[in-house]
Amino acid sequence: MSVQITDAVSWVGKVDWQIKKFHGEEYSTHHGTSFNSYLIRDEKIALVETVWTPFTSEFLDLLEKEVGLQNIDYVIMNHGEPDHSGGFKELMRRIPDIPVYCTANCVKSLKGQYHGDWNFKVIKAGETLSLGKRELVFIPAPMLHWPDTMMCYLTGDNILFSNDAFGEHLATESLYNDLVDECELFQEAMKYYANILTPFSKLVTAKINEVVSLGVPVDFICPSHGVVWRSDPMQIVNKYLEWAADYQENQITVIYDTMWDGTRLMAESIAQGLREADDSLAVKIYNCATGDMNDIITEVFKSKGVLVGSPTFNKGMLASVAGILEEMRGLAFKNKKAASFGSYGWSGESPKAIANRLDEAGFELVGEGLKIMWQPDDEASEKCREFGRQFVSSFK
Repeated sequence: MSVQITDAVSWVGKVDWQIKKFHGEEYSTHHGTSFNSYLIRDEKIALVETVWTPFTSEFLDLLEKEVGLQNIDYVIMNHGEPDHSGGFKELMRRIPDIPVYCTANCVKSLKGQYHGDWNFKVIKAGETLSLGKRELVFIPAPMLHWPDTMMCYLTGDNILFSNDAFGEHLATESLYNDLVDECELFQEAMKYYANILTPFSKLVTAKINEVVSLGVPVDFICPSHGVVWRSDPMQIVNKYLEWAADYQENQITVIYDTMWDGTRLMAESIAQGLREADDSLAVKIYNCATGDMNDIITEVFKSKGVLVGSPTFNKGMLASVAGILEEMRGLAFKNKKAASFGSYGWSGESPKAIANRLDEAGFELVGEGLKIMWQPDDEASEKCREFGRQFVSSFK
């Protein structure tokens, strides 16, 4: 069913409570998500985005009941990724001549994915589309987080259709930010930023400043996933500015994998040393083989420092550690320190290999790393605690 946001604008998307993975198997959605589409009814009728492919049939049925597909005058595609455009091909099969407003890169995306050529209208920055009493103002936002991304602003109702920006993967029947659990909401919003938008932080800051400089009122922010921000909608904008500024808390995160518990014991002793050096410090420990990668990445995002450990395996590290280090490299975190550690039986290459990967990922390395042979005894455990204490001292 639809949800009325203003007299002219309604939500016609789909809430998916069951989805647990997104971007293939890459991103965990513990709390589900929503695929948000919006219908604007003025003298002309505009549809902003569609839904993911599995929900195409019920989406089109809803539109038929709401306005009738043949009465839609314009389709607005802010982004071509399939979670936004999955229903596009079937929609356009039924209304093939309707103008589709999007960026030039979005035209390439939609043609490349759905192998058709429709009545595309390529927008430019600041261009407007009159709907009658209201206008849509188009705001290209390349690399937030695809090259084809744009936002659009609806005059009169003061709505920013922000696409992926300011969204989160959170299923809710309440729709609005003031009707959901605030802690859960901001945790999912931070997770979304940390795992998806971090590499584009400079662009986030620049685009937000550009939009704010327009001086237009914003009463609603309507993203493509999660809640509609209607209560103090600029609070999420301010959070983005905070997160984009090389965000960190007084936290250090220890990440490891282990084969026979030697590296686990090292990780726990290092964590003890961290706390001994600063009892105000938040210290979190994760086995990256059993923990959720996206949740761990969110903790890395919050941290001022990370320590990464693995036993030596085939002259290198375990695959789970290599995988999360690759994720960290791609996200290009800034202004964070790191160190490596690991246990070994005969060769001991893992700390050096981990340190090299951390360096490639842009972390500031502290020390040479720590390796302990076999299982740590009391003396080795003290070395681990001292390693943790020395890591904390590097921040002073």
